[in-house]
Amino acid sequence: MTAAARRIWLCADDYGISPGVNRAIIDLIARGRLNATSVMMVGPAIGRDDVRALLDATAANPGCAIGLHATLTAPFSPLTMHYHPLHGGIFLPLGRKLRGSLLRRHDRAVIATELTAQLDAFAERFGRMPDYVDGHQHVQLFPQVRDAFVGAVKARAPHAWVRQCGRAQPLAQRLGAPKPLLLDVLSRQFRIRAARAGLAFNPGFAGAYDFSRETDFEKLMTSFLDRLPDGGLVMCHPGFVDDVLIGLDPFTDQREREHAFLAGDRFPALLAAHDVTLASKPAITPAPVVLSPTEN
Repeated sequence: MTAAARRIWLCADDYGISPGVNRAIIDLIARGRLNATSVMMVGPAIGRDDVRALLDATAANPGCAIGLHATLTAPFSPLTMHYHPLHGGIFLPLGRKLRGSLLRRHDRAVIATELTAQLDAFAERFGRMPDYVDGHQHVQLFPQVRDAFVGAVKARAPHAWVRQCGRAQPLAQRLGAPKPLLLDVLSRQFRIRAARAGLAFNPGFAGAYDFSRETDFEKLMTSFLDRLPDGGLVMCHPGFVDDVLIGLDPFTDQREREHAFLAGDRFPALLAAHDVTLASKPAITPAPVVLSPTEN
């Protein structure tokens, strides 16, 4: 690694959503192509064998971090009995969850109880708290949810870092993509709350794109690395499509394209061309951030 090389987190989300996704993530960890994966404790593929497979893979690659992928949206069900609101016994769909959060219609205590249960379920299965905590569909950034999220992590896993989703690109480059721009806006208040709680977070983020379109993942990854700071995080969603995944998530074939690129020879060449290397825990655990005057 050169003196100018940037160390980044490349995090595969959704471990536990299906056996095929689990297999793809395990394969990339074994190849040294990932250094983090986020686990859904409410997913259908997070049994004892799935946990053991991930622990074995990271034992052989000890620089790889394991995080909790906190989940509060459909089609998954809560771990706690009295969680509400629900729709047919499952969490609300993403749009309704975000709308209710923006209108302050949710109960932060109920959310905090569910998030605590997911943290405790992780600790029970993995024998320790997660290295970091993020949110499925970026739910950790939503109003009301972010307060409950920061409080639960601070209480149960104070040494874990948390994922913020604000980008490091200049404003002119950020205005053309509505979804990443929304994440930028939501992340500002999330960073303020995390910093006040003394929780560390990643200094930059990339990986959001239109999952419904067939895209060239190599071109996307090239754009994700642009201006990503040292310690920044790129989220990805590699997987092998199976019936379980098809029944739960519309994001299917693109997962296989992501896996194919990350497993291939062009990915390490791309990292080298951009003077980027994958971080190794605990060598680059984000430090608590002191906010600038404009963010206090």
